Amino acid sequence: MMKKLLIALCTMSLAVNATASTLTQWPSAITAEAVPRSEYPRPQFQRTDWQCLNGTWNFDFDFGLSGHERGWQNVTSLERQITVPFCPESQLSGIGYTDFIPAVWYQREISIPTEWAGRHVRLNFGASDYETHVFIDGHEVGTHYGTGSSFSFDISRQVKPGTRHNLVVWVKDDLRGGHQLGGKQSERLNSYGCMYTRTTGIWQTVWLEPVDAEGLQSVFAVPDIDQQQLVVHPRFYKESATNRLTVKVYDGKRMVAQTSVGCSNGAVAVLPIKKPKLWSPESPFLYDVTYEVSNATGAVIDRVQSYAGMRKVHVAGGYFYLNNQPYYQRLVLDQGFYPDGIWTAPTDEALRHDIELAKAVGFNGARLHQKSFEERYYYWADRLGYLTWGESASWGIDVNSNLSARNFLAEWTELVERDRNHPSLVTWTPFNETWGCNGSGVYNRMIEDVYRITKAIDPTRPVNDASGDGHVRTDIWAVHDYERDHDRLIEHFTFHEGREPYRNQGDKPYLAKYDGQPYMVDEFGGLPWIRPEEREGSWGYGQNIDDIEEFYRLLEGEVDALKACPNVVGFCYTQITDVEQEKNGIYYYDRRPKFDTARLKTIFERIPSVITDIKRLPVYQHAH
Repeated sequence: MMKKLLIALCTMSLAVNATASTLTQWPSAITAEAVPRSEYPRPQFQRTDWQCLNGTWNFDFDFGLSGHERGWQNVTSLERQITVPFCPESQLSGIGYTDFIPAVWYQREISIPTEWAGRHVRLNFGASDYETHVFIDGHEVGTHYGTGSSFSFDISRQVKPGTRHNLVVWVKDDLRGGHQLGGKQSERLNSYGCMYTRTTGIWQTVWLEPVDAEGLQSVFAVPDIDQQQLVVHPRFYKESATNRLTVKVYDGKRMVAQTSVGCSNGAVAVLPIKKPKLWSPESPFLYDVTYEVSNATGAVIDRVQSYAGMRKVHVAGGYFYLNNQPYYQRLVLDQGFYPDGIWTAPTDEALRHDIELAKAVGFNGARLHQKSFEERYYYWADRLGYLTWGESASWGIDVNSNLSARNFLAEWTELVERDRNHPSLVTWTPFNETWGCNGSGVYNRMIEDVYRITKAIDPTRPVNDASGDGHVRTDIWAVHDYERDHDRLIEHFTFHEGREPYRNQGDKPYLAKYDGQPYMVDEFGGLPWIRPEEREGSWGYGQNIDDIEEFYRLLEGEVDALKACPNVVGFCYTQITDVEQEKNGIYYYDRRPKFDTARLKTIFERIPSVITDIKRLPVYQHAH
C-alpha cells in the first residue's frame, strides 16, 4: 500500500499591498496530508472524469542504462520511492540527488474505474525530460521525446475497467549530448553563473482520463475582435458523419453565443459576440466556453469546459499592438525555478503568487525564459491579466546540427499547438542567444522552418525568432544589453537613418538585417543586490551594488534611458527572482522581497503601457 505524502498547502495571503514587507514567500513546511499538485492540469480543456496519478511511486536510478536488459519494464516494485511530479533532483521528490542521471525508472499500480467502460482511457503526462518509454503490464504503449511538451497515450487495449494494472515508466536523459533541449540545466556537475540544477524524468502532473472514441481531441479558438466573433477550429479523435459539436459561450451565467457544426476536422464554428468585452492586463475578462459532442440520438458523448479571451495582437509600423492600440510591454524575465521543486512549482498557488509578485512591482508581463511553462501558469496569467512570451528550453542543443533541428521542430510544434489558445500569450520566442550559430546554413534553415511552422499552426501572434539577436526571419527585433550607464544606453538605442541599430551579432553576414520591426530590449538590468553572507560563489551581471540608493539610481537611469528612445517599444528586465547562485532578482529565491515594492513600481511604470504619443517610426533600409 502506498504511503500517503505530506506536502505543503499554500497558506500565503494573496493580497499585494504597496509596501515590500507585505510580500512573503510561500511556506515550505509540511502542514497537511494531500496529493501533490492535484488540481486539474489542463484548465483550458477540462473534463469532469479524470484520475490524478501524482503522489508516491516506486523509483530507481539506472546509471548503467541496463534496466531494460534486466527486465525492469515488468517490475512490480523498485528500491526507492519518489513523489511525482517532482524530479529526483528536487527536495520535494524526497530524493534530492543532483549529480548527472542518465536514466530513471518509475513504477506504480493503476486502477481503472468500472464506470469508464465503453470509453477510451488516455494516460497523460504534463512533461517528462527527455526520452520517455511507457509500459503497461510489461507491454510498451508509447515513446515520447521532449523536455517540456505534453503528451498522451491511448492505453485502452492494455487496460480493462474494474481491474488493476502495472504501470512502468522509463526515462532517459542525455543533457550533455548536445541534441536535446535543456534550458538552464547545468552541463557541469554543479550550478554556475546563470546555469542551475538539472531536471530528470517526470516533472509535471500525470493523469488518467476516459474519452469517447469520437470525442473532441483539441480546438483552436481564434478571437476576432474586428469582426466581433470567436472562430473555433475543432479536431476529433475520430470524425463522424452523424455527430454534432455544440459550442456555447457564456458571460457569467448568461449565454451570449451558441452554434452547432458537424464533427469533421474541417468544420469551423463561428460564434458572433456583439460588443465583446476585450481581454487586457488592465481588464482580463474571460468568457466561459462549453464544448459538447452529441451522437445521432442527441446523447452527449463528450463535454469539455474551457474559456476564451477576446483580444488581438499584431505588429505594424514598428509597434506592438494589443487590441489595435500600440502597447508597451514592461516584461520581466522569469526562469520558473523553485528552491524545493526546481522546475516544478510546489503548489498551484505558488504559480499564481509569482505573477502577483511581478504585477506588484509594475510589470505587465513576463518572458518565460528557457523553460516550457506548465499550462496552469498560463491559466493564472489569463485570469490575472499578465502578458507572456512562450519560449522553449532551447539551450543545450547544437544549433548547427540537423539532428538538433529535427528534435527541436518536433517539440516546438507540440508546444505551440498546446498553448496557442491562451490570451495572455502574445509572442512566440523559440530561441534565446543563439550566438554559437555559424554560416553552415543549418541554423538559418532551422530558423526559417521554425518561423513558417509556427505561423502555419498559429498565424495570430508575432514570432521573435531568436531573442538576443540571432535573427533570420522575425516579427520582433530583440536585443540584449546589460549596460548600466544612462547616457551609453541612449547612445546604443538612438537610431540613425541608413545605419543598423544596436545589435548583438551584427558582424555575421548570414543573419538578417533590421527592417523596421518593433525593436525591444528583451534583456536588460540584471542589477545584483547580494547580501554579504551570500557573496562568495554568487553571480550577477556586473559588479555587486553595495548601496541601496545606488541600486535605485542605476535602475531609474536605465528605465529613463529606454523611455527616452522612441524606437524602443518594449523591455524585459532581468529578473523576477534570484535563482540559486544568480543574485540579480527583484525578489530573493524564496520570494521574499529585496526592495521597496512601491518604489520599484513607480520606477518601472514611468513608461506607460498604452502608447498615446504615436510617432511614425522610419523603416531603416540596409545597405546592399
